[in-house]
Amino acid sequence: MRVNTKSLLAAGAVAVVATLGLASCAAGDAGSEGDAASSTLTVWVDAERVDALQGAADAYSEKNGVKVDLVGKDNADIKDDFIQQVPTGKGPDITMGAHDWLGELSTNGVVAPIELGDSAGDYLPVAIDASTYEGTVYMLPYAVENIAVIRNADLVPEAATSFDDMIAKGQAAGLTQPFVVEQGAEGNPYHLYPFQTAFGAPVFGSNDQGYDPADLQLGNAGGEQFATWLASQGKNGTGVFNTDVDGDIAKQAFLDGTAAFWLTGPWNVGSAVDAGLNVAIDSVPSPTAEVASPFAGVKGFFVSSESKNKVAANDFLVNYLGTEDVQLELFEAGNVLPALSAAAETASSDPIIEGFAAVGAEAVPMPAIPAMGSVWQYWGIAEADIINGADPVATWQKLTADVQAAIG
Repeated sequence: MRVNTKSLLAAGAVAVVATLGLASCAAGDAGSEGDAASSTLTVWVDAERVDALQGAADAYSEKNGVKVDLVGKDNADIKDDFIQQVPTGKGPDITMGAHDWLGELSTNGVVAPIELGDSAGDYLPVAIDASTYEGTVYMLPYAVENIAVIRNADLVPEAATSFDDMIAKGQAAGLTQPFVVEQGAEGNPYHLYPFQTAFGAPVFGSNDQGYDPADLQLGNAGGEQFATWLASQGKNGTGVFNTDVDGDIAKQAFLDGTAAFWLTGPWNVGSAVDAGLNVAIDSVPSPTAEVASPFAGVKGFFVSSESKNKVAANDFLVNYLGTEDVQLELFEAGNVLPALSAAAETASSDPIIEGFAAVGAEAVPMPAIPAMGSVWQYWGIAEADIINGADPVATWQKLTADVQAAIG
């Protein structure tokens, strides 16, 4: 059966962290931990989002006497630098990052729990699920990102009701390649995952602590059904999926109007709009009667396990960065759906954002557990082989065996 992680971790989302104190305490109490009120909170952020956070940093400093020093970092370096510097005591108090870092950050012991209190209910459920690891919240979420189908509404005015209907609508519009999705020589399971979930084949099962690395679901009956379907849409079947189509080729086909449907993320919408296309955002059309659920990636902020100002850090995150105004500032800087429900609703006045939000409501968090690394190294290659004509069941069974062996 398809795993639905929504509200799966509700209990963990409000776990009380006694060492932090209550995040809902008055902002004036931020200095209750040592000399926090006369100290500095160092916050590492994506360099493109420093300006979006400056107002919150100044407001916090003015009210509490705690200086907030925003340090712009190259997003490609933040995680590794954080893991290396925190144990030395030289790292920041807070860092911006992605939820799928959580397994690695937790394993390295560099992040502290965050106490959201009653505010946990103010966020999109998928954002809280993604921010929770082994039943404990470690991240203050600010954005949720997922893929969806971008449709050229001038070529095909109506959304597809199923995968087959999508292809039929495109063909009726005179297109030989109605649908494109990024693959490449080594496959791209991230983009194919919605179709896999439609066959009831999640990567891992779940329990009340989140994804369970001991419960590999990849090789269940649904997985083999998905593999068989994938083969039928590959080189020796309809040819809908093609490993010669990489991200650039898929993009160009949509921009040129030779494809009416493009499975991609919000990061590519701008190019379609700039090209003057009339675009609509649709749910991923399912090849079965079940919903096709993409992965959700959630971005947020982590508190260092070595921070000497954990109470102030928690207060700044929950009561300042967790406000609608700040989450909308971050939205305007990155155009990604806010994690705070009120901010998400405001941002969804834009029909493009509204479309991605609707698809995101069916999304599931990308597993952040370390065992996921054992999946990625085999997954895409196996799918590429299936698309190119390899025996689907045998290839999928080998994928499962390889992953299980790597997990140990």
